[in-house]
Amino acid sequence: MHFLKRCSVFKIVLSALLIVALLQLIYLSLLSRLHGKQQRYKYSELFESNGNQRGGVFMTRKNAKKERLKYSLSTGGIFDSSGQYRIYKNIIKSDFSSRQQPDGESTSQPQFVLATHTSINNLHHLNELLERWDGPLSVAIFAHTHVVKFATALIYALSLLCPHIQALVDFHLICHSGDLATFPENDREHFVGLKDCQGVFGKLDKHRDMYQNYAIAGNVSYPNNLLRNVARGSIEAAYTLVIDIDMMPSENLHDQFLQFIKRRTPQPDEVFVLPAFEIRHTRKIPASKKELLQLYQVGEVRPFYEELCHKCHAPTNYSQWLNLHHQGPGDVSDSGDLDVAYTLSWTDPWEPFYIGSQDTPLYDERFRQYGFNRISQACELHVAGYKFTVLNNAFLVHRGFKVPGEFHARKDEENRRNRILFRQFKEGLKLKYPESAQHC
Repeated sequence: MHFLKRCSVFKIVLSALLIVALLQLIYLSLLSRLHGKQQRYKYSELFESNGNQRGGVFMTRKNAKKERLKYSLSTGGIFDSSGQYRIYKNIIKSDFSSRQQPDGESTSQPQFVLATHTSINNLHHLNELLERWDGPLSVAIFAHTHVVKFATALIYALSLLCPHIQALVDFHLICHSGDLATFPENDREHFVGLKDCQGVFGKLDKHRDMYQNYAIAGNVSYPNNLLRNVARGSIEAAYTLVIDIDMMPSENLHDQFLQFIKRRTPQPDEVFVLPAFEIRHTRKIPASKKELLQLYQVGEVRPFYEELCHKCHAPTNYSQWLNLHHQGPGDVSDSGDLDVAYTLSWTDPWEPFYIGSQDTPLYDERFRQYGFNRISQACELHVAGYKFTVLNNAFLVHRGFKVPGEFHARKDEENRRNRILFRQFKEGLKLKYPESAQHC
């Protein structure tokens, strides 16, 4: 009898465990279905036009972001001055820009904007850039032929799935005049798995090795100066810093510069230079000048283009800038605040990165591919009478040492071609600034 009672209790316990296990399986099944439905909905929001799902749950829901993008693309963009490129400005507007321009009418001008350019293969740098930059950012992206639709989809996915990007980044798309950008309605197979921001950057990371900006398939010319002008001109800011997308600014630069111009009103004929460096691939990008100095002293950081074109950045006077902190404990450079370190006149072939006002001359868009694209613009600033004010604690860092062997095969040919164009450009400056005593 006692044995029968023990068997009965055992059966009850076993039955209870089986019921609990069954309920857990049912719960997990329901959870999995719900997650799948959420992901299918998110995919629908990304790439389907009418939301026709079974049961019609999402048929009436409209994606305002997608509709704005489709409208921007439907305009066909505008042509550049050469007629060779098609420009779609502001295909995605950030929350920051949308607040600045309700109903298309600007109510207040942003003070300081970062502008950059890239092809789709280098767009993965955007994530790291936004770890350093907390202000408005304007990105001009170049795409060609079949890459145009891919680029459009990835731009859209970034803005939809990455809140930090939607908050600050305005996107502009540039392609050849014969290419038309359209919303990727029927390209689902390329975008399976885009569930979150990490997934989008994972897709971009896989695409990074397909080509480099100056070695695009089919000898396509990368219009760097056109891209710089589009990125800079698409947001009317009081001051803009134009950089390449793989350059990282020092920490808190946006807020530090705004505080700086409150203390010292910039002169209309000056730009503010940020010394540029490059760092060994394996090292963490320094945030402050103190960290930069420590890495510099052990050879892990060096001046930008040290091996490739020493003269292109030597006029920055790195030795003077690096030794500013030795001037005493009360010096501004020790506090981390921005101030003027010293002022320089331009010398050939200096191509500094700088913060300039909206009146600063644009880049000459005839320069494409490698060579003279930034030197020409610095040369024009010099002829126009600008002086170059170097900031004490602000800097830029490029990940990886630039060495001669890593460049594309046609670099020297492009450099020779642009050298000839540069001579013509300098002759044109004499006509543009007939009263100037400066020359390049």
